[in-house]
Amino acid sequence: MCTSVKHKDDDMCKDVLATSKKVSLDCLKWLLVQVHMIFDFLVDIFFGFYYDSKAQKVPLVNNDLLLLSASELAHKIRTKKVSSLEVVTAFIERAKEVNGLINAVVEDRYSEALEEAKEVDKFLEKQQNVDEIKKDKPFLGVPFTTKESNEAKGMLHTMALTSRRDYRSPEDATVVHLVKKAGGILIAKTNIPELNLWTESRNNVYGQTCNPYNTTRNVGGSSGGEGAITAACGTAISIGSDIGGSTRMPAFFNGVYGHKPTEGLTPLKGVGLRKVDYSNSMAEAGPICKKAEDLAPFLKVLIGEEKVSLLKLDAPVDIKKLKIFYQESSGDLRASKVNSEMKTALLKAVYHFKEVTGSATKIKIPGSEYSYRLWRFWMSQENLDFKLSITNGKYRARAVSEVSKLLTGKSELTFGAIMKLIDEDFFPKDNPEWAKGVTSNMKKYLLDKLGDDGVLLYPSSPSPASYHYTAFLRPFNFGYWCLFNVLRLPTCQVPLGLDKSGLPLGLQVVAAPYNDHLCLAVAQELEKAFGGWVQPA
Repeated sequence: MCTSVKHKDDDMCKDVLATSKKVSLDCLKWLLVQVHMIFDFLVDIFFGFYYDSKAQKVPLVNNDLLLLSASELAHKIRTKKVSSLEVVTAFIERAKEVNGLINAVVEDRYSEALEEAKEVDKFLEKQQNVDEIKKDKPFLGVPFTTKESNEAKGMLHTMALTSRRDYRSPEDATVVHLVKKAGGILIAKTNIPELNLWTESRNNVYGQTCNPYNTTRNVGGSSGGEGAITAACGTAISIGSDIGGSTRMPAFFNGVYGHKPTEGLTPLKGVGLRKVDYSNSMAEAGPICKKAEDLAPFLKVLIGEEKVSLLKLDAPVDIKKLKIFYQESSGDLRASKVNSEMKTALLKAVYHFKEVTGSATKIKIPGSEYSYRLWRFWMSQENLDFKLSITNGKYRARAVSEVSKLLTGKSELTFGAIMKLIDEDFFPKDNPEWAKGVTSNMKKYLLDKLGDDGVLLYPSSPSPASYHYTAFLRPFNFGYWCLFNVLRLPTCQVPLGLDKSGLPLGLQVVAAPYNDHLCLAVAQELEKAFGGWVQPA
């Protein structure tokens, strides 16, 4: 009897201790969130004092051609309702008009592009079969841009490194070649961060790119120039690339669409420093565009004929039959809290789909709070030697020496690159077994939920585009994008209007592998419901 009572007392004590521990942890978490919110508030106040009086926007578009989708432009060109020369000229003039404000274009080929447009118009004079032209060259005569890190024959490919300042590509990246083959006319290359590895597009070769909605704000990285020039109507469509949100982040900050395809679909030769295609990578090339209708046809071009059949991009999607899941935050205490306007935008989309489908289920991906740590581990498995690449192969960079150079004004690297060196040299690496186990469990959980008829609505970021340089103080917000590179799932960035400050809002749409068509269908549905891209001015 006494023993039985003692066991009950011990169990009760354990329960009390467990409850007390949980309450203490919850209180600590709450306190950390409050401190982080105060910190973010003070950061915005401080930077706002400096930047707010300097804010500018790009001017209004005065040519309606610039507002059309690339698909509409292609149709008008091949049916001879407008000439390619007229279209290309309009976009070149707009790019020139806005670039002094946003510094997105870093090298142009305007003269060559105009000559190519004339050749397209001559070709069309002799062609009558519009359907055949659409099939073989779906973007005939349409201008496009690509980020500086995607190779284009004869153009600079510095990777934003001063040590590669004069390097020019001997040939096109495969994805650039595919778009040219589809009839696209390359008009320019755009800005990136150093070696594509930072969340702002600023470097010591080309300088800083500014947001067309507010020039004091970040455009994201690494396809920051693409996001900015697309939103500002300086190009009809763009080629991005994405190893940690590099297509979706700039698409979000600049209020346009960006899609990261299912893993292994787009050729990577000529993307970054890759000399061959890699079958096992978190990276994918992808479209950036103003209109959702361009996503599928442009994605077909970027994937190429060999693999496009793996997707069902032409399959009709019954939105009413989709299973809708949503998550309101990553759960990472080191990241900023998702602000009220971002949360409201997400929930508006959720409520819309509740009305359309009848239900929407809130979930929490187990391990999403480790997004950044997991991406950091999986980046170490990529075929990239950062320390050697950052010096263009001259020597292996070390944090101590580069910090010393920075303090004496002799470093050729940006602070973002030096931060990565510090991370690699001084911070402990995560246990591979832990990282692989958490990643596997996350993916299994999500795929079991999504199946072949489900999508996840996920925040794009804790907040819209923030002031220049504040990314150094909020590095873990990056986890909202890189999570889906870790999971290697198709993910589409969808714009959802502007916040009270006139900055783009949005969300990410995620599906199971090879169900990219579900992401794109949801993007089009949200465009119908909420309007999609909004002109910056």
